Amino acid sequence: MVQAYILIQTEVGKASAVAEVIAKIPGVMQAEDVTGPYDVIVRAQADTVDELGRMVVARVQKVEGITRTLTCPVVHL
Repeated sequence: MVQAYILIQTEVGKASAVAEVIAKIPGVMQAEDVTGPYDVIVRAQADTVDELGRMVVARVQKVEGITRTLTCPVVHL
């Protein structure tokens, strides 16, 4: 199982709506609208890195109102 945090910037005023839509995507564990340089932080999981990448590109980045994403895989050292 691969987990990652996805840091999201949105259009002004869209953070809450974006978080609500993303929270319903399969594989998303949590989606919160926050303050700071990013507007939404998502914790997601998938069976493989490739599957995680496909989820981000095919599902998350297509949500209306998103301007930029940064995916940060969780590592256990």
